[in-house]
Amino acid sequence: MTHPHPTPAAPHTAEPPPGGPRPWTALALLCLAQFMLVLDVTVVNVALPSMAADLDLGRTALTWVVTTYTLCFGGLMLLGGRLADVLGARCTLLMGLALFTAASLMTGLASGPATLLAGRTAQGVGAALLSPAALALVTTSFHGRDRHRALGVWAAIGGAGAAIGVLLGGVLTDGPGWEWIFYINVPIGAALLLALPAVVPARAPRPARLDIPGALLVTAGTGSLIYGLVAAGDTGWSDPRTLVPVAAAVVAYGAFTFVERAQSTPLIDLAVLRRRPVVAGSYLMLVATALLISLFFLGSMFLQEVRGYSALRTGGLFLPVAVATGVGAHLGGQFVGKLGARPTAAVGLALAGLGTGLLTAAGPAGNAWTSVAVAMSVAALGLGSVFVAATTTALGFIAHEEAGVASGVVNTFHEVGGSVGVAVVSTVAAAGIESGTSGAFANAFTVCAVVAAASAVATFVLVPRGKPQLTGGPHVH
Repeated sequence: MTHPHPTPAAPHTAEPPPGGPRPWTALALLCLAQFMLVLDVTVVNVALPSMAADLDLGRTALTWVVTTYTLCFGGLMLLGGRLADVLGARCTLLMGLALFTAASLMTGLASGPATLLAGRTAQGVGAALLSPAALALVTTSFHGRDRHRALGVWAAIGGAGAAIGVLLGGVLTDGPGWEWIFYINVPIGAALLLALPAVVPARAPRPARLDIPGALLVTAGTGSLIYGLVAAGDTGWSDPRTLVPVAAAVVAYGAFTFVERAQSTPLIDLAVLRRRPVVAGSYLMLVATALLISLFFLGSMFLQEVRGYSALRTGGLFLPVAVATGVGAHLGGQFVGKLGARPTAAVGLALAGLGTGLLTAAGPAGNAWTSVAVAMSVAALGLGSVFVAATTTALGFIAHEEAGVASGVVNTFHEVGGSVGVAVVSTVAAAGIESGTSGAFANAFTVCAVVAAASAVATFVLVPRGKPQLTGGPHVH
């Protein structure tokens, strides 16, 4: 999904070097590459029931199809940005694009869950290399007003990818088959690999140490946490198969903290994580992304498994939901400037609670346009504004020199939030996903409504008063 925020979570440069000979052509190609990454977050949700039928996937495997990609994308993004510093942004970009393209082919050819999940893992790693490197190239290839225009185009790509992904997923799944939601990346990726070197300038690498242990620990910890949350749907919350992975996640996070304090070039400056605005913004981003991606996951499974809708019809129902997210982000930007981040986040989360609360009444019959689509759109409208409140909170109340690190932290929570949200709602709705009954889905929507309402109240404690002061143009990863 997408969220506008003002300062890039990308490798830093003191004085931007001159752009390439065709910067606007380069921007178009970089945006197309980023579009593929955003598309792969939402396009897969509509195809899940068809994938389950063809590959004999259970609920657990379906959950990992969604979460594996965002887990690796978010967990390794900061390392990808650091790698772009060390090897150069163009080199890292091309490596990530090549890996993502090959992994898309591998995922489309999958004949079982093991190959499918391995492909999604490799896609996530490729995305974590590609996205920060592409953003670094955008920010260093333009100057002044042109940079703001370029970052505005970059931001629009995120919203377009989310909206088109749900519809494209339905069209391809009902047409040539679910495999094509992955195959479509292959010719585009191959063409970009040929075209980008000619228009993207090479930058001299900067020798630096890579915090690979830190990146592996934080990704492993989050993966272990998600494993435990998913397992709870089959074994219960008190079973060792749930508790042991969760405990392992706690240990991994503790080890990550120790490693970061000992590193001369840490992945994350832990001092920034103690800043109230960064904590508040990261929390809002985690909750908003968890709720939105959970809505896409639950809504797709509910409409196809309970209502019996086709993938194409489901994709069509999701289109106004994705559009509502973009509208909410636009309105949120206006409200943050006039009222501040705290009331904007509170109202947005209240709308999310209202929308998900309405979904608890959805049953196996009735008009989905006037019930499911409207309720999900109300929730998405609110969550779109929360994305803006989250990024402006994290970046608008801190010093300019801390904004790059804070932006990277918020980006990471953005991707990881989707993984955690889907893991939780998949566990709560486990019986409904397996049997196609609506009661368990109502329970999962209730959990979403409670989390949204509780978070709305929490904003009055977490989010600082006043209007954030931003220092740059909007962009998305």
